[in-house]
Amino acid sequence: MQTDTLDSYTGVTVAPVYPRSGNAFTRALGRLILRVLGWSVEGELPPLRKALLICAPHTSNWDLALCLGAMLSRGLRFSWIMKREAFIWPLAPVWRALGAVPVDRSRGSSLPKQMARWFDSVDAGYLGLMPEGTRHGVSEFKRGYLHIARAADVPLFIVGIDARRKVMVLDRVWELTDDMRADNAAIRDYVRGRYEGMLPREKTAAQS
Repeated sequence: MQTDTLDSYTGVTVAPVYPRSGNAFTRALGRLILRVLGWSVEGELPPLRKALLICAPHTSNWDLALCLGAMLSRGLRFSWIMKREAFIWPLAPVWRALGAVPVDRSRGSSLPKQMARWFDSVDAGYLGLMPEGTRHGVSEFKRGYLHIARAADVPLFIVGIDARRKVMVLDRVWELTDDMRADNAAIRDYVRGRYEGMLPREKTAAQS
């Protein structure tokens, strides 16, 4: 029977099913990133071997750095998608080490199917996405993340960017229904009702 273990560096209880990565140096690096930016991490992840993590609201180029810092500080492996054209020497090994997953975004390719295959290929994995699809103001979340969660049959977990308190919140698993449009609207309203991005004026413009 598996039991939780206490991380000797962070003092955080970590379930052995989590996709782990790094060492004392990378955990210290993640903590340094957060400290320099003046942010912290709040909450815990449930013991999920695989999950799609959505980080929102996305309003700044710094959001990815915050997400990476949060995951590194917890010693968790956090993956994200990048166009396959960027995986050229000598950058390809760097991107993979940072958790980037190459994807084909050409016309006719299916991103949900590609990510479903990626989830099938890993024993444990967290894939992170920004549901807005852009840092500029939008009124609706793009539904691509829901298509991926459904195609891969993985839980959806919300990570909130709370700029008012400068906290990355490991919030909750969101139970999905068969109504994708309703799920998307409910998740958007939940996020926007609780969190404010680093550049809230863009969120305000989107809602006007």
